[in-house]
This record gives sequence, structure tokens and C-alpha cells, in this order.
Amino acid sequence: MKRHGYEPIVYDNLQTGHREAVRNGSLVFADLADAETLEKTLRSHSVDSVMHFAADSLVGESVQNPRKYFNNNVRNSMQLIDILSELKIRKFIFSSSAAVYGEPETVPIPEENPCSPTNPYGETKWIFEKTLEAFHALGKIDYISLRYFNAAGADPEGDLGEDHAAETHLIPLVLKATLDNASVPIFGTDYDTPDGTCIRDYIHVTDLAEAHILALKGLMDGKSSGVYNLGNGSGYSVKEVLKTAENVTGKKITSYEATRRPGDPPRLVASSDKIQRELGWIPKYPELTTIIQTAWEWHRKHPKGYSSEPKGSRVQGSKGSGKR
Repeated sequence: MKRHGYEPIVYDNLQTGHREAVRNGSLVFADLADAETLEKTLRSHSVDSVMHFAADSLVGESVQNPRKYFNNNVRNSMQLIDILSELKIRKFIFSSSAAVYGEPETVPIPEENPCSPTNPYGETKWIFEKTLEAFHALGKIDYISLRYFNAAGADPEGDLGEDHAAETHLIPLVLKATLDNASVPIFGTDYDTPDGTCIRDYIHVTDLAEAHILALKGLMDGKSSGVYNLGNGSGYSVKEVLKTAENVTGKKITSYEATRRPGDPPRLVASSDKIQRELGWIPKYPELTTIIQTAWEWHRKHPKGYSSEPKGSRVQGSKGSGKR
């Protein structure tokens, strides 16, 4: 954001995030549910646009604990929209998900594909997209909803990477297993795909970030509100990811078969023609090998995640009064 002339204010309860990852701008440590701190932050920093990333995002957990997901992803997000409407902050970028599609009718999936989520996580994203559409119809907000497919990789400069306490994303899971000499679970080997494992579309995080900048600039320039897919248009199975990771790391990766995770569709691959055509987005890192290579470089240098950072490298920010 800073490189593009924006002054970012990061509002995060650090439940899954890291203070060390805030390299530019201010950090307000607070929870989305904390309406008082949220409104105070927006007012005091004279915020004129918002990118909304905050959400619980584990498909399996959403099936087991739907209340948590509807409460955070819908109820708290609705509160955010109410506050933005009151403050007349109109420009809004929403971090949505390919999970809104469920099991798609066509692959690659166009934005016009019917939305029929197969899990509560996807349901919450779809509900909030419809909320944005309704508020836009009332003239209260201009928005772009970006439907992510599988974000992966790391900053090519080696500064930022993926670090979760309980890792569920395939590529970092595979790379951490490589560093720890552990085995990788394959959740389902009987899907209707060529090798029996799920197929997903992987998009590099740098390309993902660039799409957000283009979306914001588009809104500032008067582009219409709407939704865009973010993917590469190419799908790779779990076994193909494992094989590519072996080629990148030069190490044999062991795996074992596990039962399917509830709510996982067999194949999710994006058509990103619309965002390329309308916003001029062109992925710079579309190859799976490059995506895994950048992730591998970060994980090798940060085997314990952000706790591997040298002392004194942490960025200090503003502390809010929210809940962790």
C-alpha cells in the first residue's frame, strides 16, 4: 500500500496475524467486534477507504462450529458496514472466497456461475456479498468483492511469508513437513479427478495484493461495484503440488491418505478473464513452481515463522482495547 501512495492503518486482533508482519503504517490492536474502538480508529485516522480481510476461514472448523463463523464473518462485518455508512466512508474492498461457488457447474469458474456454498464458511462470504450488494443499491457504499482461490507463496524479496499456529494450507504444510521430516496428510484420494485428489487454483500473494490496489484505484476512478475472481486459471491436484514441492526443495516428501474434510469440493479453478479485462490485472507469478519456490525460501529462512525474526525487528504500533 505504502509503495502506491496510500497510508495503511492495520486494524487487527492478532488472533492469527503477527505484529512483525506490519512493515508499514500503524497497527491498531483491537477486535472487529469492538465497535467503539473501530469507530474511533476510523475517525482519528480520517480513513477514506477500507479493505476488509478479517474473518474466520477454516472450512472444516466452520462445519463443526458454524455459530463462530456466522457471528464473526457476518454479524461483525455488518457492524463494520453500519459504522462506515454512519461515517460516509464509501470505498470498500472485500476479501471474499471461491468457497461461495460450492461445486461449480463449469470449470474454469466464471463470476456468473451460480453460488451454492457447501460449507458455512462459504455461506458467510456469500451472505456478506449479498449485504454489500443491498447497501450499494441504497447508495451507501461502493464495493469490489474479490473471490480468492488459493492464496500461496511469499514475498519474493523474502520479507513476508505465511505463518499459522495450526497450519491447514497445503503448500506451507508441505514445506514445514519437509523441514521437520514429517509426513503430509492427503485429505481424500477418491475424488472425481485424474489422480483422485482435490484440484485447486493457486495464486501468488503478491499478485493478490496487486489486485487489491487495482480494485481500489478502480473504485476511486468511478468503476462499477461488483465481484471478481482471483486465480490463475490453472488447477493442480494435491499430488501435483507434492511433486512440484519435491522438485523445488530437492527432498523426498512422504504422505499418507486421510479421510475427506467435510465441505471440500473436488475441483476449484478460476476464470480471471473479467478482472484482467476490466481492471488490467496481469499475474506476475502464475507458475506453481515459482509460487512454491518463494514460499520455500521464506520457510527456510524462518523455520519458526515470525518468531525467527532477529530481536529488535518487530514493528511497534498503536494498541487498541480489543479482545484477542
